[in-house]
This record gives sequence, structure tokens and C-alpha cells, in this order.
Amino acid sequence: MEIRMKWYYRIGFLLLLLIAIYVFLKIRFVWIPILRVAAIIILPFIIGGFITYLLHPIVEKLHEKGLHRGLAIFLIYFIFFGGIGFCLYKGIPAIIDQLRDLSESAPVFAEQYRGWIDQLQTHTRAWPDGLQTRINEGIDAFEKKLDSLLSVLVNLSISFLNSALIMMIIPFIAFYMLKDFAMIKRAVWYITPKQWRKKGTFFLKDIDESLGSYIRGQLLVCVIIGSVSALLFWIFHLKYALLLGMIVAATNVIPYFGPIIGAVPAVIIAATMSVKLVLITLVIVFGLQFLEGNILSPLIVGKSLHMHPLVIMLALTAGGEIGGILGLILAVPVLVVLKVGIIHTKNHFINGKTKEPSS
Repeated sequence: MEIRMKWYYRIGFLLLLLIAIYVFLKIRFVWIPILRVAAIIILPFIIGGFITYLLHPIVEKLHEKGLHRGLAIFLIYFIFFGGIGFCLYKGIPAIIDQLRDLSESAPVFAEQYRGWIDQLQTHTRAWPDGLQTRINEGIDAFEKKLDSLLSVLVNLSISFLNSALIMMIIPFIAFYMLKDFAMIKRAVWYITPKQWRKKGTFFLKDIDESLGSYIRGQLLVCVIIGSVSALLFWIFHLKYALLLGMIVAATNVIPYFGPIIGAVPAVIIAATMSVKLVLITLVIVFGLQFLEGNILSPLIVGKSLHMHPLVIMLALTAGGEIGGILGLILAVPVLVVLKVGIIHTKNHFINGKTKEPSS
């Protein structure tokens, strides 16, 4: 009888939970505007926290070498935000001009791309129906990925310009987070329930060890590859060199598939100018990717993920299907968090042991 009552209680709780979720979704017109306002308010703090996460290890290394902590923060802060401010000051007018020119020339590029697709479909028309259908589906899927990438870049640019005043407080948030990093850690420690503190510390430390160096190194590699590609595009007189360099940098975050996605816009634009420029563009893009894969990434990023390439490709495929380009970008970080979470779940709840953090 007691067991039956427990099951009744569980079923009743589940039904109440489902009803609550249903009602919550029905009144989303009430909480979605509130959620949007909250997101706008919280976003600068999230970005500031991410910047703090990137810069804090550098500040600590300088401080360990004998430099005063305040001076180390000021130096890194000045270099980081000074560099970003200078790039924005010089780059925004050029980006606006190139975007305006690109929007006026978009029909020409679309016609060039459509001509390639028509030629490909013409040459594959005699192939078996199943194979041609697969090719057509692959072309459609690739077009959707490319459209998704362009939409993400445009929406991010518009959102940044619209939220420029709010974004101006990010440097101040990052400065105070860097300055009071130890105080913030203590505050988080004390507001965390005691039974979660030790396990939570080990969990976050493992995530930082697995993901921190990867994120910092990958961002640095993307900046280098994007800057060098924009410079080479400009040297060889390819239109929209700055925009194309930004696209190459953004897509370079995506392992394996990023270089292909980043090369397409550059090749399409080069094809409207000359065949020679198409070959030069391909040499630039894939030459830089060879340099990244064999020199930059092993030197800067290293093998911090400790995961087989097949697992990463599986995560990228799943991320692309779920979230498009944004899913591809976030697939590897999410995979790392899941991996650490599974290991900790196994250690803490199944094996009943706690892994001591490495020094």
C-alpha cells in the first residue's frame, strides 16, 4: 500500500509539473519581453566575465614574475581594449563602406554562384538518380549553412551597433572583475551550498584545464589567420578584403569544416574578377589553413582537448543540425563540458571518489 501511494505521488507530481510547463508556455507573451530585457542587462556582464576569464591567467603570470598586480592589470587592460578600440576606430568606416558596396553588388555574386551550381547540376545530370539527389541535397544544405553564417554575422553587427552604448560599459566591468577577481571567487564560494563547494571546485578546475587553453589559443589563432588573410586579400586587390578576413577568422573557430565555409565567399567574389584571382584566393585560404594546422595550432593551442577527431566530427555534425553555424561554433566547448561532467558524475556518484585537482 505504501509503495502504491508513492507511485501515486510521483505520477501526481509529474502531471502537475507538465501542467505547470504547459501554462508557462501559454503565457510566454508575458515572460518573453521580460526575458529579453534581462538578457540585454546581463549580456555586458557575461561578455565582461568572458574577457576576464581570458585575461586573468596573463595578469597572474605577470604578477608572479614580480610586476605589481594593479600595474599588470592596467598593462594587459590597455593593450587588449586599446587594440580593440584602435581596430574599431579604423575598421568600422571601412566595414560600412564595404558592406554598402557588397549590398549593391550582391546580385552579381548571386548570379555567379547560381551559374556554378547550374553547371554542376548539368554535369551530374547523367549520374544515377540517387547520387544526383544526394548532390542536390548537399548543395541545398551548404547554401543553408552559408545563409545562416551570413545572417549570424549581419545580426551580430546590427546588434552590436544598436547596443553600442550598453557595450561601452564592458571595459569597466572587465576592469573591476580583473581587479577584484579574488573577492568574486570568495563571494561565489560562500554563496554556494557547502555540500557542493568541493565537487564544484574540482569540476570547474577540470573544465578550465580542458577548455581554457583551447579557447584562448583558438581565439588567438583565429585573429592571426583572419588578419593575415585580410592583408593578403588586400595586397592582391581582392574586393572586400576586410570583410572576407573577418569571415575567415570567424569560421576558423569551426574545426575541419571552417576553412571550407570561409573560403566560399572569397572564391565567389574572386570569380567575378578573374580566374587568376580565384587561384590566388584558394592558395591564400588553404595555405593559411596548412600553416595553422601544422604550426600555429600545435604551437599555440596544443592538444588540450584530448579527444579523438571522430568524436569532434560527431559533435560538429550534431551541432550543425541543431544550431546551424552557431551550433558548429559551440559544439566543441559543449562537448568538453559534457565530457568533464560525465567523468565527474562517474567519479562522484558511481565510484564514490573525488579526483584531486592537479597543481
